[in-house]
Amino acid sequence: MSRTLVFGGARSGKSALAERLARESGKEVIYLATSQAGDTEMAARIAHHRERRPVEWQTVEEATALAKTLRRLCAPERVVLVDCLTLWLSNLLFSSDRAYPEVGAVELPPLLSWERSDLLAWLDEPAAGEVIFVSNEVGMGIVPVGAVSRTFVDEAGRLNQDVAARCERVLFVAAGLPLALKGAPC
Repeated sequence: MSRTLVFGGARSGKSALAERLARESGKEVIYLATSQAGDTEMAARIAHHRERRPVEWQTVEEATALAKTLRRLCAPERVVLVDCLTLWLSNLLFSSDRAYPEVGAVELPPLLSWERSDLLAWLDEPAAGEVIFVSNEVGMGIVPVGAVSRTFVDEAGRLNQDVAARCERVLFVAAGLPLALKGAPC
């Protein structure tokens, strides 16, 4: 059983690569979607992803309770494709009704800390099946303006590091080309 992290920038081809890896496994695939269609632009992105997926893939939507859902879904005969960790992080960052300051320290919502810890604890358990995580690399550009944007970039970077450390394979995708950073190439 294995865990793979596929990460890269926006429209880098990371989701397409993760979907190909899941398809080529020959196992049952469950697509674990973390996105929420909060506006028409996000609804269009979700529709684009749905159109690419084979009809036999089961889709499970979960915006916050990722580790709990993985514990329920993972099994030796299937692959769970999680798309994506950064949307999940965003859901958690904005899970409370608090207003974030333009400058200064941002206090993370308790749900974010709890769910992140739960995911990392799950990753420390023996693998019960194959999981492919998709995540965005958001820290390679300019430092964003605004405290909450900087906090998101920092938290996404920390999350990617922690997940990568626990995965057997890590693939970075740029311009549709994968680069194996850890484990077997694709």
